[in-house]
Amino acid sequence: MNYIIRPMEKKDIVQVTEIEKSIYSIPWSANSFIEASENDNNIYLVCIENDKVIGYCGLWTVLGEGNITNIAVTNTHRGKGYGRALLKELENRGREKAVSKYFLEVRLSNVIAQNLYLSLGYKKIGIRKNFYERPAEDAIIMSKDSILLMK
Repeated sequence: MNYIIRPMEKKDIVQVTEIEKSIYSIPWSANSFIEASENDNNIYLVCIENDKVIGYCGLWTVLGEGNITNIAVTNTHRGKGYGRALLKELENRGREKAVSKYFLEVRLSNVIAQNLYLSLGYKKIGIRKNFYERPAEDAIIMSKDSILLMK
């Protein structure tokens, strides 16, 4: 794998939204990504391979807590470690912003993503009923203390 992970820039938004639309039934708009990535409290990263965005992730930080809002990798690049690399870099940058705890939601049926999060030290802490639409589905709430990052 020959890739780089760097902060999301405006020039990445077209490719990011293309990936978003290919994966999610209710995708974020280009404007949502622009606003989120330009907010100094947030961290939005892209994974670039051969000058193309192959994945991205985002984190909103509030009072020392981080909410992972997005993580996605193109279908052709899944299962190759890019999602893990993005999440680890997101956590490293979150630590620089003094994030002490991370949270995320994941579809109940998305066992592959759940296994990734569990392997990185996230714990299942609850359920959000009917969190997702199209199709309607519960979300598992997962969290991780950043102390685990310092080991």
